Amino acid sequence: MRTAFAALSILLMTQLQAQELFKDPPEWSRNANIYEVNIRQYTPEGTFKAFQAHLPRLQRMGVDILWLMPVQPIGVENRKGSLGSYYSISDYTTTNPEFGSMEDLKELVEQAHQKGMKVILDWVANHTSFDNVWVSRHPDWYTRDKNGNLTPPVEDWSDVADLNFDNTDMRRAMIDAMKFWVNEAGVDGFRCDVAMMVPNDFWKQCVSALQEVKPDIFMLAEAEGPKFHASGFDMTYAWDIHNIMNKVASGEKTADELEAFVQEDIVKYPEGAYRMLFTTNHDKNSWEGTEFERMGDGAQAFYVLCATLPGVPLIYSGQEMGLNRALRFFDKDTIGFSDNPPYESFFRSLNNLKKDNQAIWNGDNGGTLYTVHVDNAVWVYARQKGDDKVLVIVNLSPDVHNVKLKSDVFAGKYRDTFTGDKVKLGSKYKGELKPWSYVVLEN
Repeated sequence: MRTAFAALSILLMTQLQAQELFKDPPEWSRNANIYEVNIRQYTPEGTFKAFQAHLPRLQRMGVDILWLMPVQPIGVENRKGSLGSYYSISDYTTTNPEFGSMEDLKELVEQAHQKGMKVILDWVANHTSFDNVWVSRHPDWYTRDKNGNLTPPVEDWSDVADLNFDNTDMRRAMIDAMKFWVNEAGVDGFRCDVAMMVPNDFWKQCVSALQEVKPDIFMLAEAEGPKFHASGFDMTYAWDIHNIMNKVASGEKTADELEAFVQEDIVKYPEGAYRMLFTTNHDKNSWEGTEFERMGDGAQAFYVLCATLPGVPLIYSGQEMGLNRALRFFDKDTIGFSDNPPYESFFRSLNNLKKDNQAIWNGDNGGTLYTVHVDNAVWVYARQKGDDKVLVIVNLSPDVHNVKLKSDVFAGKYRDTFTGDKVKLGSKYKGELKPWSYVVLEN
């Protein structure tokens, strides 16, 4: 009987590999932004309850989706640093006691929902800690070396053990654990860590099962490539665009090269696919330097692109404070928030624009990107959907540029997104653009 069941499981997995699973993103996500929450470093206490006190401020800032970095307990065996990696999980179905109880998390999710925000959990399916409860209960669920020892998926990831996705029982248990958080805590979806290291047919199986529990589940893959959208993911990382932004900031590439790549990226992905755009996140901040170290005075200009190009803009914990230090990954390193974060109004203006102006909504809900002008430094583009229109003029260089442009696209009455000033344009635009400056006009 077991042999027959195994054969059936293999057959089903083979069929899943051949099938494509495109899903429509949830209706509520069509004009959403996303905010990554580092619970450990967010407050001195590093708890769910302490973070919950920030919800009213984040609501005022216009945040839509809260992505919580892993909330489960962290393994002790082979632990790195004093607190360990968030991504070395010792039990999939309980909370890290340092962060608080399951009841604390449920209250956080409930309060976020009451304030109009959605909550997604960071999910680590590829590996666990070496002392995860599964290791002793289900040793065959893990990849082993020739001597029968647990193996890390990457040599440098010495604190985590690779899971064996050839094991169908492990797959079912993983999906059941994800269902647990939907049912028990009411989460709205998952950000799936290193999704490209997990077989695609598992994701198809997983998303199909989660949709049975929650039809409007939201799925973000830490991966890049159209195939992930064919595996049930709503959104993928736009790493390549981010990397080119860094190179434009350093002078290695130019604005017109960035524009050309963005246009290619749009064509490459399925219509309606969400691409997550960002200037920083937990990995970039801790391992590659802050947005200011990588992008200098251009950090805000590049974020304007993230907020107005086709895609979903990400804000990382502390960006509204102008966080300009790399947070320690394995130890306590509190961000430190003031009562009036200096960049909060910047992000609020762009978040409100995303909500109110359909031209820059997500996926095929928004307008087509039309480049009016681009050269090695200045990029001028428009997006329009119905009567809604957004015009963006950005100087992606450390030099002053005087622009004198003519296009019927300019014609109209606008509001400056950041100053609120009323602006009326004919078919001509003339102006001096200071280094790394930007203008965003909305009708």
